[in-house]
Amino acid sequence: MNRGLFSNEAGQGSAPIAHAAARTEEPVSEGMVALLEPFIDTIVICFFTGLTLLSSGAWAEKYENQFQQADLTVLSGRYDEQNPEDRALVSSHVLKKTALPLFSGNLLIRQGRLANDDVTLIHARSFAEEVVVKEGNKPFDGELPVAGGRIALSSLGDRLQISGKSLLHSAPLSTEAFKKGLLGDWGKFVIPLALLLFAFTTSVAWSYYGDRAVTYLWGSKYVRYYHIIYVVAFFFASFTDTTIIWTLSGITIALMTLPNLIGILLLRKEVKTSVTEYWRKVKQKNR
Repeated sequence: MNRGLFSNEAGQGSAPIAHAAARTEEPVSEGMVALLEPFIDTIVICFFTGLTLLSSGAWAEKYENQFQQADLTVLSGRYDEQNPEDRALVSSHVLKKTALPLFSGNLLIRQGRLANDDVTLIHARSFAEEVVVKEGNKPFDGELPVAGGRIALSSLGDRLQISGKSLLHSAPLSTEAFKKGLLGDWGKFVIPLALLLFAFTTSVAWSYYGDRAVTYLWGSKYVRYYHIIYVVAFFFASFTDTTIIWTLSGITIALMTLPNLIGILLLRKEVKTSVTEYWRKVKQKNR
């Protein structure tokens, strides 16, 4: 639902900013055009992407990947994935039905390998396997500070990386799924190309939305300052943990959607009247 709302922007009040610039005799007709957007990108495109993920089986396989700090949790205690009871406990914790104790202290790393035998690493809602810690291109030796189940990598510098096998999500998962299809290894280019086009069109569209909003609130003379902030934010977001970006995006979308839905609720009678009148005129023309 979160990804769907982000893809189609339904109910957010952002798309009407672009559609309001269209020249049309009937506002309702432009609304009908706007209805096609969430249908195509969410019902059609996301539907086939979901089918690809399910039919490929990639969603249930673990792959070698670099762990993101915001997606990594250290549990206190040793849990075995092959043990049904341990697997059920961790699953319940991941689904936030119950809470397992989180580890706080220092993780001992020897030649890039985890030396603690009383902890369990969870990444992307799955048991992490074959965990390797590197500093640059060399195996890391030392201790990793952990507080409340979170590893403080930022305090150790940007060169420290944790990798291993775990389940995937988002774009990496879709990439692996397309590689299992008819295209083979060429399938890995499908998602990067789609993301490039999506990111470019989204950045242009949201820049325009913000431009119009700033003009309405404070006047056109402040638009240049908005553009500077927008570009700087893009720069920092390009190398920020994607889990943080998705979470922040979800929060901002909710803050936009709630007041807009209230506005739609208050204007529901006017909307119903406009739509009824529009279809009445359409029927008269077709007679």
